Amino acid sequence: MSLRYLTAGETHGPQLTAIIEGLPSNLELDFEALNFQLQRRQKGHGRGRRMQIETDTAQIVGGVRHGRTTGAPVALVVENKDWKHWSSVMNVEPIEGNDEAKRRVFRPRPGHADLNGGLKYNLKDLRNVLERSSARETAARVAVGAVARQLLGHFGVKVAGHVVSIGEVVAATPNLPIDELIAVTEESPVRVADKDAEQKMIELIDRMKAEGDTIGGVVECIVTGLPVGLGSHVQWDRKLDGRIAQAVVSINAFKGVEVGIGFEAARIPGSKVHDEILHTADKGFHRASNRAGGFEGGMTTGEPIVVRGVMKPIPTLYKPLASVDIDTKEPFTAQVERSDACAVPAASVVMEHVVAWEVAKAFLEKFGGDSVEEIQANLDSYLSQVEAY
Repeated sequence: MSLRYLTAGETHGPQLTAIIEGLPSNLELDFEALNFQLQRRQKGHGRGRRMQIETDTAQIVGGVRHGRTTGAPVALVVENKDWKHWSSVMNVEPIEGNDEAKRRVFRPRPGHADLNGGLKYNLKDLRNVLERSSARETAARVAVGAVARQLLGHFGVKVAGHVVSIGEVVAATPNLPIDELIAVTEESPVRVADKDAEQKMIELIDRMKAEGDTIGGVVECIVTGLPVGLGSHVQWDRKLDGRIAQAVVSINAFKGVEVGIGFEAARIPGSKVHDEILHTADKGFHRASNRAGGFEGGMTTGEPIVVRGVMKPIPTLYKPLASVDIDTKEPFTAQVERSDACAVPAASVVMEHVVAWEVAKAFLEKFGGDSVEEIQANLDSYLSQVEAY
């Protein structure tokens, strides 16, 4: 069975819900580690007041018994603490009152899903769109990805993320082992290992906030410990780098993705793009470099996966842009909803977990079994085959 999930819930609703299907049995879950990942998503210099309200934790309400998965679907719930202030507005039952009482949104915000969603679903209250399209939904995706991360970790696979740039401030490329990179960036309010860049990023974010503006950036995800051969070249939709790219761009406000050296490959000759193949007794087949970011032909090469995502500035501005009232069709300044000046550090955490999910899905497609023991046996057999090649 393929690994898959669904999420449900709104930003001001009572909870976010996720159901994961396809997990093997006997995977021991660390609940503290799962909730730690949710808390990481809430951190980062530039976050708004919502992060002072919510303290995200995931409650597992199905598919786990005595700390281990059973093979049944796993159900997760992340409570919205802010729901108590919105219980009338977001009530599933009809309520009486005017537009103000219902907090109706009729002035779409540029850069959001408001207008497109209203036109597509024929909704005259755009709150029905923004409540679901909100980045709050990524809390559920991080919870799901945190489970996938633990599945990968059981087989020695590690996932890290860090900020490459915010605005025009670019951090020095970290040359650190993955465990050290995780530790160093976790202590940084903007998730960088470069202290000089860190201070400049903080100052830039503060300036944008003071001006009522927002700023975006670039984040990078690294995955180590994977064998060669995840994904496939035989169909376009089985190429793992393509699947990861789609997942990254699905994150709210992400507008671009690159693998390995990415767009730089368009500016330099092929001799400086491709990774030479080597073979030694201790390492077997491997690459002399990793410009391809861990992929060739849509399959993992055994080198670390390196993927970057581009996040645009959050479009909710405290100096709102021009828009049009959907009732009167008259120009108006866009309605302001609570927002962040910069969510790039938090987006780095989200990206880690959507990548972890896609990698875990491909991992189970290759080595799948109904229990972690069966998966381990399949993995061991494959590694022996590769070693003997």
